[in-house]
Amino acid sequence: MKNFEQSELLKHLPKQFFASLVNKVANVMAKGHDVINLGQGNPDQPTPPHIVKALQEAAEDPRNHKYSPFRGHSFLKKAVAAFYEREYGVKVNPEKEVAILFGGKAGLVEIPQCLLNPGDTVLVPDPGYPDYWSGVELARAKMEIMPLRAENQFLPNYEELSEEVKQEAKLMFLNYPNNPTGATATSAFFEETVELAKKHDICVVHDFAYGAIGFNGQKPISFLQTDGAKDIGIEIYTFSKTYNMAGWRVGFAVGNESVIEAINLLQDHLYVSIFGAIQAAAATALLEPQDCVDELVGLYEARRDVLIDGLRRIGWDVQAPAGSFFAWLPVPDGYSSEQFADFLLEEAKVVVAPGIGFGEYGEGYVRVGLLTDEDRLREAVARIGKLNLFSEK
Repeated sequence: MKNFEQSELLKHLPKQFFASLVNKVANVMAKGHDVINLGQGNPDQPTPPHIVKALQEAAEDPRNHKYSPFRGHSFLKKAVAAFYEREYGVKVNPEKEVAILFGGKAGLVEIPQCLLNPGDTVLVPDPGYPDYWSGVELARAKMEIMPLRAENQFLPNYEELSEEVKQEAKLMFLNYPNNPTGATATSAFFEETVELAKKHDICVVHDFAYGAIGFNGQKPISFLQTDGAKDIGIEIYTFSKTYNMAGWRVGFAVGNESVIEAINLLQDHLYVSIFGAIQAAAATALLEPQDCVDELVGLYEARRDVLIDGLRRIGWDVQAPAGSFFAWLPVPDGYSSEQFADFLLEEAKVVVAPGIGFGEYGEGYVRVGLLTDEDRLREAVARIGKLNLFSEK
């Protein structure tokens, strides 16, 4: 059988760092060990019943058995506009300022191909979601990293960027609440971002995947709530986290009309839109009462408190995340992030994600997901405590 060579484009795609972690976990589990997997980002709760019911009913409608409109159903785009006005006080033109996406990841990977030419510069947070890198490489663009450091609350410091980089940059990715650090953004930071973007003609893409998940009574703010944000950028939202619809693959982009048109134009050539019944269920999620979201946030906050309190009791000096369903934990002295993750897997049968997998500035940390029940989190803490890595308090 002939072995056809891959294109140069595919050869240059970033290596999937976490594929090796998955293999390591599988090998340990194959030996019969009870593994507590805190390294993944896959929601563990089911989709709320009223959303599932809406899908079931819509799936029986023969109109949804045909191709959906290329750019999505108007009823879903109107639901997005209603959602943004209700939740954030932001008015959106449903036909010109909303693009329906095949999940948030699709939009994030597509956007560099929509706006950039080979060699153009993209500002990317580090640590950050690795699929930003994939989109940049597919566009043959180049990255300039924006370090996220604890001393700056894991917000980029724009003063660290040279004037040359600011002049060259055409696109910027941001993500708050943040994966992997769990940090949230402030209004002042978003105002500074808009000012920078306007001055240097940079399109801002705010990844709002964890937009519903804020703790201590603090609701995360939308980038589009900032004056002038819609002039220079978009926000990408997914149903995966807010409504436990990760497997449904549906999301949307909201904001600058020219960017939305570029996304729609690219998708015209890639897809024929999402199954109409999924769009109907997505509209139900946005328009119906949000009690299920409030309950989910409460669940994650309770899990966060169990984890953080437990880790502090065994002497691990950790900070509680302000949002998302991740905790970002410093690695003990003497370990790299990958060495420490391997150690916890081998000795405690607890899986965490090494920070280096999220970029150079992720080194020194591991990411832990709040995606298992409180008893399993307590068990994970107890197992780590038995390793005597810290001085108990």
